Amino acid sequence: MLSVEHIQKSFGSVQALRDVSFSIGAGSVFGLLGPNGSGKTTTMRTILNILNPDAGQVTWNGKAIDRAMRRRFGYLPEERGLYGKMAVREQIIYFGRLHGLHEPEAAKRADAWIERLEIGTYALRPAAELSKGNQQKVQIACAALHEPELLILDEPFSGLDPVNADILLAILLELKAKGATLVLSSHQMWQLEQLCTAYCVINKGETRATGTLAELRAAWPTRLVRVAPDSKALRDAAAGLGATVAGSENGALDLNVPANSDFAAMLRTFVGADSIVRFEVVEPSLHDIYLRAIGVAA
Repeated sequence: MLSVEHIQKSFGSVQALRDVSFSIGAGSVFGLLGPNGSGKTTTMRTILNILNPDAGQVTWNGKAIDRAMRRRFGYLPEERGLYGKMAVREQIIYFGRLHGLHEPEAAKRADAWIERLEIGTYALRPAAELSKGNQQKVQIACAALHEPELLILDEPFSGLDPVNADILLAILLELKAKGATLVLSSHQMWQLEQLCTAYCVINKGETRATGTLAELRAAWPTRLVRVAPDSKALRDAAAGLGATVAGSENGALDLNVPANSDFAAMLRTFVGADSIVRFEVVEPSLHDIYLRAIGVAA
C-alpha cells in the first residue's frame, strides 16, 4: 500500500502542497485529479522521493521510500525526458539498466516494448526526430521496462491520437492485471473512469475529495432525474415534490432532486400525472464530481 499522510511542500514563498492525504491499495489504479497548478506533479515527485516534504510522510508498505525502493518504481513525467540524440532502442535499454536490469535482459524487454508500441520503424532513429506522440510511447517504454511495483504517470495520454490512446489504455490494463499499482493524472476524465478504482481531487495544494467513484457519488447531495414527456402535468407534479427544473431537451424534462429521494414514489406520482415514456435517475459523472470538488459549479 502507498500511504500519503498530510504532506506539505513549499518553494520559497510559494506553498505548493498545504495538506494532501490519500492511500492506495496494492494492485489498484488511482486517479490524481486537479487543475493546472493544483500540486499534482509536486505530489507525484514527493511520492517518488525526488522531493522531500516539509511536513507529513509518504510510505510504501509501511516503510519510508529510499533509493533502493525507488528503483522498483517507474515514472512518466509530463514533460519530455528523452535524450534527443540517442537512438530509441538504445535509450529504452539505458533506462532499463538504470533500474537494475542487465543489458541482455534490458535489450530483450526493449524489443518487446518496441513491438508492442508499434514503433519498430523508429527503433534506430534519434528520439528528437520522432513526433510528440511517438516520443510519448518511447517514454512509456522507458518507465515500464523494469516492471515496476508502482508506476506513476503524469498526463500519459498527452500527444497520443485516439488509436494510440487505446493502445496505451490496453497496456495500462495489462500492467494492472500483472499486479502493478498505477497512479495517473489526466484531464481526460472518461479515460480515468475506465481505468481507476479510486480517486483523489486536489486543488490549491489540498485534498478536496477522495474515494471510489461509488463513494464520491454517495456524497453527492443531489440527483438528476430525466422524465418524459415534458408536459405541464409533469412539471406541476415535479413542483409538488419540491423538484427544481434543470432543463429540457428532446422532449425530456431534467429535474434536480435530493439524493435521498424516494424514486419509486416519485415514479408513481409521475405515472399518476401523465403517460410516462421515460424515467431515469442520472448519477453524477466523474467530471461533475471533479468540478464540484475544486469549487466550480457542475
